[in-house]
Amino acid sequence: MIEVKKISPKDKEAKKLIDELDDYLKCLYPAESNYLDSVEELSKDNVHFVGAFENENIVGCGSVKIMDQDYGEIKRVYVPPKYRGKGISKIIMNSLENFLMNSHIKVVRLETGIHQKEAIGLYTKRGYKRTAPFGTYREDPLSIFMEKNLT
Repeated sequence: MIEVKKISPKDKEAKKLIDELDDYLKCLYPAESNYLDSVEELSKDNVHFVGAFENENIVGCGSVKIMDQDYGEIKRVYVPPKYRGKGISKIIMNSLENFLMNSHIKVVRLETGIHQKEAIGLYTKRGYKRTAPFGTYREDPLSIFMEKNLT
């Protein structure tokens, strides 16, 4: 059974997953197309960071940033390869979307890269639609911007 709970991105296990994700994304995209929030950014008050646990072991993470009570931005959803195929990313996304709905946030947005086919598939199946760059993002041929209404 997978349990999702709020944790600090500064926790040793969480930091390890964030570092793994950084290494993976740095292999796929140039620095200017990597929009990686730091552990410090993920530790801010407007961020809800969660870990997914199976038998006390962390098997994934994800976060959502509340942007001026206007929308939530999904960041850092990651499940290591050895734990994939168990629906963990869906469980993490459910948790993050439920947190937003309970916070009365009606729109959720995200940025992902064009080479992350599994992520794009997950988001599309969950009802996310492509949109224009938002917030401080700029048009980037290596990025896909998506959003979903939570109402």
